[in-house]
Amino acid sequence: MNARALLIRGLIAGLVAGVATFVVAYAVGEPHIDTAVSIEDGQPHTHSHDEAVEEEGGIEVSRDNQKTWGLLTGTLTVGLALGGIVALVAASTIGRLGSLAPSQSTALVALLGFVAFVLVPFLKYPGNPPAVGSGETIGDRAALYFGFVLVSVLAAVASTYGALKVRERLGTYGGVVAGIAAYLAVVVVAGQLFVTVNEVGAFPADTLWFFRRASLITLATMWGVIGVVLTGLVSRLYAAQTAEAERRQLAAGL
Repeated sequence: MNARALLIRGLIAGLVAGVATFVVAYAVGEPHIDTAVSIEDGQPHTHSHDEAVEEEGGIEVSRDNQKTWGLLTGTLTVGLALGGIVALVAASTIGRLGSLAPSQSTALVALLGFVAFVLVPFLKYPGNPPAVGSGETIGDRAALYFGFVLVSVLAAVASTYGALKVRERLGTYGGVVAGIAAYLAVVVVAGQLFVTVNEVGAFPADTLWFFRRASLITLATMWGVIGVVLTGLVSRLYAAQTAEAERRQLAAGL
């Protein structure tokens, strides 16, 4: 159960998650992006296969390529990176989260990662489609978002560590309640202190809602598949190594 073994399995989980996320994003998210793009351009919601989007540097990328090969490349890249990171973090927690088995601690890392890195920051600063937000404030908005993500992740790490310490005196239930309460206290206060961004303007509310819902579903797919696949692979690895250790112990006692 070393870092290398878990990293390989994390990359496998990330690859599977990247493919699954592409399918979900293409089916659930891209139609709403097309709608937002048509609103931004002030045109009816019709996009031909030859339509091209000119980006910085004069490179033209068709919308079809953006939402197929471009999207697949992005989800695979993010999936591999995220799977590797989750695996390494899970490897560092094995044996350090009380009596949790490696598969259980891996599942917990994936769950806490989704909550701290995605869900809670999304509640404060949800994603916006094209045509929403001023280009002049994009730097400030990005700084606010990543600042809140940093606070959320650090709070989750500190709360988990504190919960393990409190568990020694209050038991598992008391430790879990104390950890959750500490995390919620930090993110609620941070949510009040961080500036609220409201640049929606006259953008259609239903389109905005559908886009944000699709964004959250896509992110949940990425983290969920990584968590499920990596937990399964770690469980199989642990079972195989445990069986091997028992066989060796039995052979040594003969």
